[in-house]
Amino acid sequence: MATSIRTITTPVGDARLHADRARRPVAALVLGHGAGGGVESADLLALSVALPRQGISVFRIEQPWRVAGRKVAPRPEALDAATISCINGIRVRTPLVVGGRSAGARVACRLAGASGAVGCMALAFPLQPPGKSGVTRLPELQQVGVPTLVIQGQRDVFGGPDAFPATVDVVEVPEADHSFKVLRSAVLSQQDVLALIVETAVEWVTTRVA
Repeated sequence: MATSIRTITTPVGDARLHADRARRPVAALVLGHGAGGGVESADLLALSVALPRQGISVFRIEQPWRVAGRKVAPRPEALDAATISCINGIRVRTPLVVGGRSAGARVACRLAGASGAVGCMALAFPLQPPGKSGVTRLPELQQVGVPTLVIQGQRDVFGGPDAFPATVDVVEVPEADHSFKVLRSAVLSQQDVLALIVETAVEWVTTRVA
């Protein structure tokens, strides 16, 4: 089925909700994009194409700042407010999982508990800003309140899988960077990397709603 796009009015401007619905859904996954890209990022796009075939509807939230053509993301409060409005605009009868990549993963972690989600999936969670070893976003992961999965590239400059404590459920994407891109010399091809992310997401979300 083709992606449907509709405008959602939020307190901080109009957002767009990109919906890819499963024919017989067993779950719904809401995904937010990062500060450096939009809903067309390779990982989010791969999930939106593949998961509906597995019974998981995917809703990608395009933040108002991107819709308006601005280049810099606003403060977290604005991102959260827009995301809440979009989640409230999604009418599904299946269990809900919230997630996102990078900055979108942080939003998902902050809102998962209050949104009624059964799980939180964080792609490329920005644990530590590059060059700022004294700064950590770990508390956001520790305070989610629902089962949480982190999918992290081995070469992520914001913190590779080894940077997370053992209490965090992390799946490593071999040789991938923050955008899940790999070098040509990598063992896995770029398509293999995206397939791994999709497979991991399907298995984890399915387990949450079983």
